[in-house]
Amino acid sequence: MASREFDIIVYGATGFTGRLVAEYLTQHYGGRPDAPKWAMAGRSLDKLAEVRELIGAPADTPLVVADASDPATLDAMAARTKVVLTTVGPYQLYGSDLVAACVKAGTAYADLCGEPGWMREMIDAHEGVAKASGARITFSCGFDSIPFDLGVHFLQAEAVKRHCMPAPRVKGRVRKMAGGASGGTIASLTETLKAVAKKPSLALLLKSSFALTPGFEGPSQPTGLFPEYDSATGTWTAPFVMAPINTKNVHRTNFLLGHPWGADLVYDEMVMTTIGDAGKAMAEAMAKANPFGESKLKPGEGPSKEERENGFYDILFIGEYPDGTTVRASVQGDRDPGYGSTSKMLAETGMALLANKGAGGVWTPGALLGDALIARLTEHAGLTFQIEE
Repeated sequence: MASREFDIIVYGATGFTGRLVAEYLTQHYGGRPDAPKWAMAGRSLDKLAEVRELIGAPADTPLVVADASDPATLDAMAARTKVVLTTVGPYQLYGSDLVAACVKAGTAYADLCGEPGWMREMIDAHEGVAKASGARITFSCGFDSIPFDLGVHFLQAEAVKRHCMPAPRVKGRVRKMAGGASGGTIASLTETLKAVAKKPSLALLLKSSFALTPGFEGPSQPTGLFPEYDSATGTWTAPFVMAPINTKNVHRTNFLLGHPWGADLVYDEMVMTTIGDAGKAMAEAMAKANPFGESKLKPGEGPSKEERENGFYDILFIGEYPDGTTVRASVQGDRDPGYGSTSKMLAETGMALLANKGAGGVWTPGALLGDALIARLTEHAGLTFQIEE
């Protein structure tokens, strides 16, 4: 691995989010002593060259031709680098051969996947081989699900510090958020629904909070599908569109680490509205609304720079004990969740993977990178983790 030509390859650099990842590496690490040796990859050499100029990357930034429809090019790409960061989704359509290539080459891999059915297929197909080859396959390295995965990790560390045991009940509550899901997220959901239509048994897997913990089924979990009053926040809450993937990743992190948060962990995510009848009406309206609104975004499209920079998110985590004791923590991001913050999170996951010497396998960011990734995101990517009294 030490002799690899590159540290990181950004695959999908001509797409909207991939371009943002490449731009971040250019602007944040250009000229720094810790700058990685990195390259941009995609189907078209001409388009890659255009993006390289557009983002102000050095003219000698290497370009790599790789195409999801040509597995040989993916094999060649994976063999040249220590880490592949891919934004080419939906992953159930375009990701399987790249995962296989990275597993075979022992190359670290990180994506933005929010497609639990496909993720489970990859776990079942590649977990053993990845452990043998040393490949660290890391899914969901954007807004789904890093702030939630690491938020619970951060909260539970404080809970154990204060009370010598983890909180058995954790609530994730989106307090504020400006900016929406990406076009790729919308396309991924569409493809997942198509997959369920072709294979109805997949619906049972997707319904389970433990879909990504093969061989383990924990206690019954809240559905998160209906508005409800939350006494912990004193507000009404509404369903959160990302909860079906985030909750699965939180439980997988707990599973991979040997259940340090307890085999009986109960975790859910909701969106906070406000108090009283107004809060109830707002929660009911949100529950009925299309979670993606009137978005016409397609993969490769996204908001303006101003919109990305004006976006933000604020997530509250509440750990509850049977005696009524609570511990509270929060995670904030300084850019819109679907693009600005997500691109920085993926890039910093790549940097963390370079420093990480963990074992091969199919991981979550929280289980593999934990505190090291929190430190990187805090220092470089505009995220804030804090304990709230």
